[in-house]
Amino acid sequence: MWQSHRVQVAVIGLGLIGGSALRAFAAAGHRVFGYDADPATRATARTAAARAAAGARWQVAPTVRDTVADADLVLLAVPLPAVGQVLDEVAAVGYSGLVTDVTSVKEPVLRLVDRHLHRQHDRTAGFVGGHPMAGRETSGFTAADPDLFAGCSWVLCLEPQATAISDWLTMASAVTGLGARVVPATAQEHDRAVAAISHVPHLLASALAATAATDPLAWSLAAGSFRDGTRVAASRPELVAAMCGGNATAVRAALDEVLAALAGARAALDATEPIPTLAPWLTTGSTARTGWPPQPGKPLELPARPDALLRLGRAGGWVTAVAADRRTVTAVRPAPVDPAD
Repeated sequence: MWQSHRVQVAVIGLGLIGGSALRAFAAAGHRVFGYDADPATRATARTAAARAAAGARWQVAPTVRDTVADADLVLLAVPLPAVGQVLDEVAAVGYSGLVTDVTSVKEPVLRLVDRHLHRQHDRTAGFVGGHPMAGRETSGFTAADPDLFAGCSWVLCLEPQATAISDWLTMASAVTGLGARVVPATAQEHDRAVAAISHVPHLLASALAATAATDPLAWSLAAGSFRDGTRVAASRPELVAAMCGGNATAVRAALDEVLAALAGARAALDATEPIPTLAPWLTTGSTARTGWPPQPGKPLELPARPDALLRLGRAGGWVTAVAADRRTVTAVRPAPVDPAD
C-alpha cells in the first residue's frame, strides 16, 4: 500500500518531528495535510509549501476536522499534555482510519487513546503507538527536515491482544518508506529503554550545563567534552519536563542506576590512589561506548507475527521492509560480537 500507492496523511502538530514527517511523506509522493494550533506555525508551513519542489508539497488546513477528513493515516505530533485534547477532536470527527503518534513516552498515550478515542468511537479507529528516535535540540517547523528519519530507529508499539497486526504492518510499511528502520516493542519495553538512553541523558545534560554555568572560568573553557555531553540541555524545558515526567516510573529507576554508578566514581576519588581505582570503573563504560552502535547482521525473513516481531525487537533487531503479501518482513539483528575484537 505505502510503497506502491499514494495515500492521504494528516499530521497534527508541526514542530521538528511533525514538520519533518509532513515533509517526508510529501517527498515520498503522498498527499499530506498538516495542522498546528499556532497560527504563526501554520503560516510558516504554508509559505514553505509554496516554495517546496513540485511533487513534494503539502497543504495546511485551518482546523483538525479539515486536516483529518478523508485521511488514511493521522499522525499526532503534539506534546504529551495536548494528546488527550487532540484525540477528542479526532474522535469528534468520527474518524475511522489509522492513528499513530510520535510521543516520546508510550504507556501514557495508550491510556489516553483508550479514554479519548476508543471509548468514544467504539474502537473503530486503529492505533499504533510510535516514536522515531530522531530528535534534535532544535525545535519548530523551521528545523524540520524531510531526511530526518533516514536510517533512524522508529519504534512501533505492538501490544499483544490489543494491536491489530494489520495496522502494525501498515505503519511499518509507511515508516520504512521514509527510510527508517522499524523496531517492534511493547509500550512498557519502550518506556523502560528510552528512560535510559534518552530521558536520563536529558537530565544529566541539564545538570552539567547548569553547574558549569556558575563558574565563569569553566564557562569560557568549555569545549568538546562539554558540548557533546550537554547538547540536549538546549532542548525546550517544557518538552523535556513532559517527556521525563510522563515516564516518571521508568526514569526514576534509570536515574537511580546512574546515580549508583556515579557514587562508585565518587568513592574511587576518595581512594588513596584514585587513578588506578578509577580505571576499572571507566573501562566498563568505555567498552560499552566503543561497541555502539551495534553492527548489523545479514538480512533475514521473519513471519509477520507479533511473537516473532517482539522477539526481534528484544534482541535489538529491526524491520527494513514488509512483504507485499504482508506474511513476512525483512529484518536485521545485530551481528554477534567477536570476543577477539
